[in-house]
Amino acid sequence: MGRKPKSEEERVANRVEDLRARNNLSRQELAEQVGVHYQTIGYIERGEYSPSLVLALRIASVLGASVEEIFWLDEENNE
Repeated sequence: MGRKPKSEEERVANRVEDLRARNNLSRQELAEQVGVHYQTIGYIERGEYSPSLVLALRIASVLGASVEEIFWLDEENNE
């Protein structure tokens, strides 16, 4: 069990950083509102971590957008 290496899984692209900035939130503030460590937000923004559905829904709620507006499969970079 465990996470697959990035080369073996589909990558999820996102607009978290853009929408967070538009909402004048720091990573720390967003993290506190969704219940994760601020580093998790950084990992998500850089595409190093794909959030669970629950976390994606929490992020979408705080940022005032739909999950589909924030996250999508990065078909271009999938091998």
